Amino acid sequence: MAATSAQSDPAFPDPVRIILDQTRPLDHPRGDRLPLLLWPAQHALVDDVATQRRIIEALDTRGVAVIANWRWDDADPSVTRRSLDRALAAARIQQELGLPVCVNANDIMYGFFGSEETAHRDEAGHVVDDPSIPSRRGCPFRIDARYEPMRRQTTYFVDAYRRAGVPLDFVYGDWEIDGPLEINRAWDAARKCAACRRHIPDIESFDAFQIAVRTKRSEATRVTYSEPILEAYPKALVGNYAVYPHDGWRYWLDYFETFETDHPHRMDRRAPCRRWYDDHPLTGYTFAMPVVYPWARTWAWYDFEDGDYRWLYNMLKVGSNAAAHTDPRTPIIPFVHWHTVYEPDPDDPSIRQMSERAYQELLWHLLLRGHGTFFLWCMKNQYPKEVALLHEVWAASLEHAEWLDQGRPITFDVPAEPGTVISGLRLDRRVLVRRTDFGETNAGDRTVNLEGGGTLRVPAAPGRCQVLAVDDR
Repeated sequence: MAATSAQSDPAFPDPVRIILDQTRPLDHPRGDRLPLLLWPAQHALVDDVATQRRIIEALDTRGVAVIANWRWDDADPSVTRRSLDRALAAARIQQELGLPVCVNANDIMYGFFGSEETAHRDEAGHVVDDPSIPSRRGCPFRIDARYEPMRRQTTYFVDAYRRAGVPLDFVYGDWEIDGPLEINRAWDAARKCAACRRHIPDIESFDAFQIAVRTKRSEATRVTYSEPILEAYPKALVGNYAVYPHDGWRYWLDYFETFETDHPHRMDRRAPCRRWYDDHPLTGYTFAMPVVYPWARTWAWYDFEDGDYRWLYNMLKVGSNAAAHTDPRTPIIPFVHWHTVYEPDPDDPSIRQMSERAYQELLWHLLLRGHGTFFLWCMKNQYPKEVALLHEVWAASLEHAEWLDQGRPITFDVPAEPGTVISGLRLDRRVLVRRTDFGETNAGDRTVNLEGGGTLRVPAAPGRCQVLAVDDR
């Protein structure tokens, strides 16, 4: 079906038509590179198999993967069965077309906390409420009984895929506000809990508390989620929102988190950098998933006159932190977003939206620092603009597939002040490089010292990549 007729196909769900309307067919083949992963593409499943095939084929012309949703409903098993039927139908088509089979497993990942049985209890047996996670009562050491029922949710789908003879290539979750967490005032509640005090003898140390909680959280997701998938599909990419290798610090706050001054931290201007335990190796996850968003609170953390650099500085630090500490063999698939994220902060007219140019430059720099593809999150009313901005960069990057596949990043540096940002991938004696200038920057050449020897002189080339030779002198 031609792209134009596909866009207007009334049988296609609205999110699919928006994607097709805001993108164009690829000029360069995707080859073996990971597809582009878009939030609206999770709403691309239909019951009619012929229509489903047309949807998958149409989105593939844009390099976009259709993502199935695994749903679990104890109260209504028909919901679970229907989600499996739709997911398998899509998987069979993707298998026939040689496309990756992609799944959103978020629904089956929730359910560790939330009952009297999982709540903190003091020495007298009384429930200790922890307001850190609204409506989710839970003690890290009272959830083991939840492992088996939650693992069954995963194996229900995995076993069905295996029986059907279809592959499983990419599985992600957005598991955040459930299970063991050290955020907000969770430490206070844990210090009143008999089980926590028994399992964490040094609980008055936040570091000891964080390590114990993150270790238990990793065990929970490994036993119930990543292990059953990888036992059946050892080559699958399995991961979760905000879990990625890093340098021991977290440079951002999620929407449900508050900055607690008694937790170990250091300050970068007004930005709290929190000490963070690297739990990625304990989870069994096979890809990294940093979160690169323009959170509204970020704006006030920095005082740069160049507003775009307030956003890019923090976002590129987060992305570079993951890239610098992730094994090159492990794909990095960041969650990305352009619109200012105000949750939980109220709208503020003094905050300037990140420019389209700066956001697209950020995307280029992430790719040239080793990120493999992108996962777009956005609200429904943001679909058109978010899809268009992201797809334009990702599609253009396929021209440089050889560099993206085989090159090694030349730097993870993020200038502390607005200035020249340089990123690049090196192949032998050449480097695919991009330079972006912020603030009142001199347009002259910049010299980068390369790991392994040699230097690279980078002239200004606004809005484009360059291939430059390494200077051994």
